[in-house]
Amino acid sequence: MTEENMEETEELRSQQLRTLIHEKNSHDLETWIKEEKAIDVAQAARDLEPEEMEDLLSLISDRTIALILEQGEDDERVEMAEHISASRLLAVMEYMQKDDIVDLLGDLPIGRRKQLVDMMKADDRRTISALLQYPSDSAGGLMTTAYIALKDELTVDQGLARIREIGPKTEVIETIFIIDEKRRLTGWCDLRDLLSAPKHSTLHELMHEDVISVAPETDQEETARIVSKYDLKALPVVSSTNQILGIITVDDIIDVIVEEYDEDMLQMAGVSKEESLDTTLGESIRLRLPWLLINLATAFLASFTVAAFQGTISKVVALSSIMTIVSGMGGNAGTQTTSIMIRALAQKKLKFKDCIRPFFKEILLSIIDGAVCGVATAIVVHFMYGNNFLCLIVVISMIGNLLVAGIFGFLIPLILNLCHADPAVASSIFLTTATDVLGFFIFLGLATLFLPYIQ
Repeated sequence: MTEENMEETEELRSQQLRTLIHEKNSHDLETWIKEEKAIDVAQAARDLEPEEMEDLLSLISDRTIALILEQGEDDERVEMAEHISASRLLAVMEYMQKDDIVDLLGDLPIGRRKQLVDMMKADDRRTISALLQYPSDSAGGLMTTAYIALKDELTVDQGLARIREIGPKTEVIETIFIIDEKRRLTGWCDLRDLLSAPKHSTLHELMHEDVISVAPETDQEETARIVSKYDLKALPVVSSTNQILGIITVDDIIDVIVEEYDEDMLQMAGVSKEESLDTTLGESIRLRLPWLLINLATAFLASFTVAAFQGTISKVVALSSIMTIVSGMGGNAGTQTTSIMIRALAQKKLKFKDCIRPFFKEILLSIIDGAVCGVATAIVVHFMYGNNFLCLIVVISMIGNLLVAGIFGFLIPLILNLCHADPAVASSIFLTTATDVLGFFIFLGLATLFLPYIQ
């Protein structure tokens, strides 16, 4: 489906939803929502007027509202929750998974969050409060308590009976976690293992002991890396005493990957993940202006370098048009190296002791790329100005600047990572400064040296 077709479909879906709301036919509305995907319904509801939202909520059941809230984006869920009374929202939460409830509560204003938690049943309040204490970007903040954990002393027949009982209330049924009498995680079983095993065998005999788990404080990016590396369907979260606290499911990991990708892309452009199109003017200024001022300061360094060679440029005007090509190519080459480094560091595929070989490869690659780009540029310069010495300067400076780009593009993310700083945030600033300042210096320095031959 093309992007244009998707937009037409979304618009048609919004119109259908409005029509059903205005008709006030609860049965037809419920049927239509079941036929559509919950995430699509949540997006369609985002465009409703307040009165239409009130009518929608009055026409559909608590279970349907729960499904939409679970699948909707953060802003869509909050907007819908604002139109639901506290007592009804609690009734809706009875149909929601605990981790989705925590996500919703975390986005609500503090006052309303406290009100809802205080109104919950004692058991639910303890569970939700325990989950809320973890940062939203940690394993504890991602986990759900809707999992299957069976004692290792149970037989297969007893285990399957227990799964039939609690299975409908859990998110993951394919992976069964095995615990001892103190709820310590000792192993796991695949549902397939249980279905194909003799019914009198114990779970302890069938379980796999190679359990991969994380602590609740583990960062969500590290958690996603572990799930991806070991191809897990569910990742258990355990306490310091190895007691299972919850599990993290694949759908939550997918959300983390998308979130981390968006965050890195924004940070590389000097934009905070907190900003959106709806951010106030004052907040956008606070989030963007510091990065612009830092870039401005580094731009002055390049400007001062050019100013130092003003006499040379005034004598050979052609230099002003060529030097931007050299510095621009250095920036592009450096960005390539930096992007590869940031990805390798994010995926934990690069250690400091393993850097020597790829570093020297990057140096050789920079020299080759610089020579090829330099010769190509020199050919054009020759036809424009007909000066062989100017062509030689272009080749040498192109090699030099791409070499600078390769070295700094490799080392800057590595050094920032060693200093426990996010390479995606600051690498571009340092890289641009290096390629501009040193690129101008190499090019104009060579031009000054060969000045008698290029005038």
